[in-house]
Formats: sequence, structure tokens, C-alpha cells
Amino acid sequence: MKNNPVGWFEIYVQDMPRAKTFYETVFSTKLEKLPGTELEMWTFGMDNNSYGAPGALIKMDCCQSGGGGTLVYFSCEDCAVEESRVVAAGGTVFKTKFGIGPYGFIALVTDTEGNMIGLHSMK
Repeated sequence: MKNNPVGWFEIYVQDMPRAKTFYETVFSTKLEKLPGTELEMWTFGMDNNSYGAPGALIKMDCCQSGGGGTLVYFSCEDCAVEESRVVAAGGTVFKTKFGIGPYGFIALVTDTEGNMIGLHSMK
């Protein structure tokens, strides 16, 4: 593989307004509606010239939200900052920020739809 292995991610949700509010609150951002598809999708913003993988919240009747086996990590400057917003946004903190050696720090949280996500930072 020449590039990073993840090219796109989707986080399945059941209640889009609730999930959208959670992610916008935790990451202090605005999600953007993805046009041109019959599915309801809200992206985290996409810049093909930047580091990382683009992705979206998606509501599809055939795909339930909740625990799976795939974990998406969001890059943060200091993951404790985003972690501190989780409970107020309606989620839960599964594991508070902890070190992973020379690879930085992570925290594990659960969103309003039951999806666990990771927060990663180098400080």
C-alpha cells in the first residue's frame, strides 16, 4: 500500500439529529450534508490534500448503530479536551485518556448511538 490504509469511514446512526449534535459538540465543528445521494449522510469535512481519511455519519435502515468490531480514531491536539465534552453531549466515557508509549495518548468514548470511537493525540 502506498497510502494510509483507510480511505473512508462511516458511522451508522439511528437518530441523525441527536448523533449530529453529539459529534458537532465533542469536536467543535459543523458537519456538512453530503449532496447527491439518497442516503442521509453528514460529513466531517473533506480535504483531499490533507492527512487522514474523510468520513460521515450515515442513516441506513439496514445498518444498525452500536458496538461492532471496528473502531475509528479521531485525531485531536489533546484528546482530553474532546473527552471532556462527551458526557455533556450525551455520550459516555469508556476509558479516560491514557498513554500508549511513543504513539501518544488515547481515550475511548461511546456516542449517543452506542458506537464506541477513539480519540488520539500526541500530547
